[in-house]
Amino acid sequence: MKLGIFAKTFEGMEPVTVLNSVAAAGFTCAQYNMACSGLPPMPEIITEAQARSVAEAARESGVEIVAVSGTFNMIHPDPAVREAGLRNLATLAERSAGMSTTLITLCTGTRDPIDQWTAHADNNTPEAWQDLLEAMGAAIEIAERYEVDLGIEPELANVVDSAEKAHRLITALKSPRIKIVLDPANLFEVATLDEQRSIVSSAIDLLADRIVMAHAKDRNPDGSFATAGKGVLDYTHYLGRLKAIGFNGSLVTHGLSASEAAGVAAFLKNILNGHSAGAGR
Repeated sequence: MKLGIFAKTFEGMEPVTVLNSVAAAGFTCAQYNMACSGLPPMPEIITEAQARSVAEAARESGVEIVAVSGTFNMIHPDPAVREAGLRNLATLAERSAGMSTTLITLCTGTRDPIDQWTAHADNNTPEAWQDLLEAMGAAIEIAERYEVDLGIEPELANVVDSAEKAHRLITALKSPRIKIVLDPANLFEVATLDEQRSIVSSAIDLLADRIVMAHAKDRNPDGSFATAGKGVLDYTHYLGRLKAIGFNGSLVTHGLSASEAAGVAAFLKNILNGHSAGAGR
C-alpha cells in the first residue's frame, strides 16, 4: 500500500510548499485540496496554470496526487446549493488530469443545511435517497466527460451511512466510475472490539471490488475521533483485511495535526511491515 495524508494537514497556499511538507513527514502520496493552492476547496475557476503547478509540485516533491477533494453537500435541502456544487465539481474534474490525478472524493451529503458532516433525521427518507440518485447521476455524467472516477465514503453523518447503503448506491447507479473510499472509523462510534472487527470485515468484503482508497483515523472510547493509532481501532485487523482482498492502493491518514504526521507515518509503516499494533489497535 502507498502511504498518504491529506495535503491540507500542512500549512501553506503553494502546492510545492505543502507537498514538500508531505514528503518530509514520511508520506509518498497525498489527497489534495485546492485550499493548498490558495483557492476555495471547491473553486468556481481553476486555471490551467494553477492545475499545472500541482502536478509540477508533485513531481518535484516525489509525492503522488492520488485524489483531489471534491466534497459538497449532494443532498442539501436547497437545490441551488446542490447545483452550484455540481458546477464546481465539473470545474475540478476538467482540471484533474492537469493535476495528475483521476480520482475525486465526494460527500454523499446530509439534510443539515449548515454542515455537510452533521447528521439529520431526514437523511433516511426516500426523498433524500432520490435526491442523491439524481445528484450522483449528474456527477457521473461529469466523470464520464472528463474521464475521472468518483470516490464515495460511507459516513455515519451522511445519507450513505453504511457499507450496505454504499453497495445499494453502486447497484442502483450501475457505473464503473463509482469507487469506494473506506474509513473504518466512519462505520462505528462506540463498539466492542469484536463488534468493530465484524463491522470492518463485513464492509471490506462487501465493497472489495470498488475500494480504491483507504483512510486512516481513529475513535476514542467515548466515540469521538482520534488520531490514527491513538484510539480503539484495531489497525492490525483493518490493514490485514485490506491485504487479504489484495488491496494495494493508497492508505491516507487525516484528522491529525502537522506535528503528529511523522509519528502516524511511522505507526502505519510499522503495521504494514507486519508488526502488531498491540491489543485493541
